[in-house]
Amino acid sequence: MMNSVDVQKLGQENLDRAMRLLGDWNKNWQAIAAEMTDYSKRSFEQSTKTFEKLLAAKSLEQAIEIQTSYARRVYDEYMQQMTKLGGIYANLAKEAYKPLDTGR
Repeated sequence: MMNSVDVQKLGQENLDRAMRLLGDWNKNWQAIAAEMTDYSKRSFEQSTKTFEKLLAAKSLEQAIEIQTSYARRVYDEYMQQMTKLGGIYANLAKEAYKPLDTGR
């Protein structure tokens, strides 16, 4: 049978574990928000630069080349960003489902 000291110790250990898990959870969500903010900023800057290049294009062929290059770059960067975010989400899920009794 557990005495009150054991119950308090168990309660404190569980509280400490829960706080660590919440800290990890919060850290991962902050990383996701930072990644999305950075990606959005880069995307906006690239689209602005591309628009300026399109305005300065001397021919239709040059404009098509600028647009094609932009589309290819945007797709590649989007796929890289989604891969990076997928890793962060996987880490978030791993932390969320980590058993509480591991004692990290």
